[in-house]
Amino acid sequence: MKADEVARYLRENQAFFEEYAEMLSQIYIPHPHGGRAIALSDRQVLSLREKSRALESRLTELLQVGEENDAIGDKMHRLSVALLAAPDLPTLVSTLYYNLREDFAVPHAALRIWRVSQGASRSAGHSVEFGKVSDDLKQYAASLAQPFCGPSGSAEAAAWFGEGASHVRSVAHMALRGAGASALERECFGMLALGSEDVLRFYPEMGTLYLRRLGELTSGALLRYL
Repeated sequence: MKADEVARYLRENQAFFEEYAEMLSQIYIPHPHGGRAIALSDRQVLSLREKSRALESRLTELLQVGEENDAIGDKMHRLSVALLAAPDLPTLVSTLYYNLREDFAVPHAALRIWRVSQGASRSAGHSVEFGKVSDDLKQYAASLAQPFCGPSGSAEAAAWFGEGASHVRSVAHMALRGAGASALERECFGMLALGSEDVLRFYPEMGTLYLRRLGELTSGALLRYL
């Protein structure tokens, strides 16, 4: 009888070892981590222990991710409250920078806005956030359906970080948009850029859920004054 025939027979006759239970203690197979033979029951115990360790490791990983997400959620809540409390546009912008630096540990942040309403014109004349932005960069920002993460690909946006630009190794770019159905259907009126000296802080494969929410929160807060 061939091995596959034995395997098929055991699958089709699952009561076999109930009738011949003593055989379980007489069957020996190779140890998974060595050449010696061990009883089938011992091999099953080892397999269960390995599965248990793998599940414990996965559970620990999930708990850690959950704690990190809770911490980010708390930071987003504090930022939301602070932006809502800002009495004017200059205070809102400084509050945004402060929270990103102190709470989110983002050392470099820059905001550019190219839609200026009559109500914001006074602030625009005295704020670098309303400085000149090229048409190419406006088109780039408008094309972002999701936040961009990775090495800085725009020399113009990198220059927004001023003296710290030479130290930035990774960036995140979020388009600022008005109301609408989908991201690309909403008018893009600015861009928020974050910079880090850690090349792995913002990388292409990272999740962007909270960055997207940060962009939406910033957009909503700014729209009150634009």
